[in-house]
Amino acid sequence: MSLQDPKLFGKVAVLFGGSSAEREVSLMSGTGVLEALRSRGVDAHAFDPSERELVELKREGFARCFVALHGRHGEDGTVQGALELLGIPYTGSGVMASSVAMDKVMTKRIWQADGLPTPKYVRLAFDQQSREQIRVVPDVLGLPLIVKPPREGSSIGVTKVEGYSQMQDAVALSAKYDADVLCEEFIEGEEVTCAVLGQGLDARALPVVRIAAPEGAYDYQNKYFTDDVKYQCPSGLPADEEHEIQRITLAAYHTLGCRGWGRADVMIRASDRKPFLLEMNTSPGMTSHSLVPMSARAAGIPYEELCLRVLASASLDARGGAQ
Repeated sequence: MSLQDPKLFGKVAVLFGGSSAEREVSLMSGTGVLEALRSRGVDAHAFDPSERELVELKREGFARCFVALHGRHGEDGTVQGALELLGIPYTGSGVMASSVAMDKVMTKRIWQADGLPTPKYVRLAFDQQSREQIRVVPDVLGLPLIVKPPREGSSIGVTKVEGYSQMQDAVALSAKYDADVLCEEFIEGEEVTCAVLGQGLDARALPVVRIAAPEGAYDYQNKYFTDDVKYQCPSGLPADEEHEIQRITLAAYHTLGCRGWGRADVMIRASDRKPFLLEMNTSPGMTSHSLVPMSARAAGIPYEELCLRVLASASLDARGGAQ
């Protein structure tokens, strides 16, 4: 579809807000997308699934949806499945890829099966969280380690554990957000992120963004509500490191069956400069602090054009979307 004629998109719903723990971030993302699309002449309208029934999209004649929801009931395949049943094309990955990528444990299993580098981990299912089972995790992964809910984003419920005495509280915090708990080897080094635009053979990795957070605390507050985090794009990494991160990000994107767009978070181990995949975001943030717009700008794609490109990629699994 031509990006030059916004009328061809028809009536567009920007889905944002929602009911997940990332609602606040989604509201910021969606507001930015809505303004950008309208500035380019798209007939775009706000739609919050936590306040309205999705079937209203059909009743009100929406032709496609820009999914700016983050987290559960927005990025996990549930909304995607509903839109499939309604027959309304939507941005981002389809039902299966969205569902798998939302679960960091399933994602890691698939990446490991394909030989892609990801930190070692221990999954504590809801019935495997006795004091003794929690206590021995550092014996397996070493210290420090990371404890996080496997189906949340935006660093919600995440703890960096420095000693055995912190394990119980870290698991208890994570368990507030998810019945299962993911304990992950801590990779000492630099954090970077790499975005992807497109589908199949046309998918391209954008420039890598290097992240420098105060004391390494790239947490929810620093991600969205302060200017303390420093970002470098171009990353300043050696060309061979940049290319390797882009290579494994594209491979990670393809092996999960992603389409439209996505963003992988990666750690570069300081000791040997080896990159490790942490997670794949299938509905990346689009706020003023967000990383995909930053990377796109470095590739010569302004924010408004990025929004149009993503919208133009809207599709349905039922119409041959890559899964």
